[in-house]
Amino acid sequence: MKRRSGFGWMELAIGIVLLVLGVLTFSWPELALTSLVFAYGIAAVVMGVADIILYIQVERYTGFGPMLALVSGILSVMSGVMLMVYPRTGVLVLTILFPIWFIAHCISRLAHMNHIRLVAGNGIYYFTLATNIVGLALGLLMLLNPLFTLTTIRYFASVYLILLGIDSVVTAVSRMGTRY
Repeated sequence: MKRRSGFGWMELAIGIVLLVLGVLTFSWPELALTSLVFAYGIAAVVMGVADIILYIQVERYTGFGPMLALVSGILSVMSGVMLMVYPRTGVLVLTILFPIWFIAHCISRLAHMNHIRLVAGNGIYYFTLATNIVGLALGLLMLLNPLFTLTTIRYFASVYLILLGIDSVVTAVSRMGTRY
């Protein structure tokens, strides 16, 4: 078996993008939502590609997790492209797509919890578990109340993007030196 560094460069890049996006969203709430829709579209495409890559890496395993990563990745890429192509329409559609994206991504991560525990250890496992359970609850709340989504999306989005960014960076760094 060939030894690789195990450092998750893609995961690190995603983490940094999510952290920056989360901080920008929280720092400048007066920015028009349409200007952020494009940035969210880019983030969704990057995360979708990462989920598809995850599917390719773990497709040899059976079960629900790998297929969910593929579906989540495809949904993320489709959502991201739509947001970048139609940013004004994206503001309205975002009230439905954003919660669905939250839910799909959280379910995908929850389905891979055993892999995360194996690769990153118990601390990261519990942090990822808590982050994605909170994200799942927020996604369901936003899906059930679109007006709530429109009025609070920047706060939920910024906090959750920061948590996802931290999770991705910590997971990437914790993968240093693993064999696969």
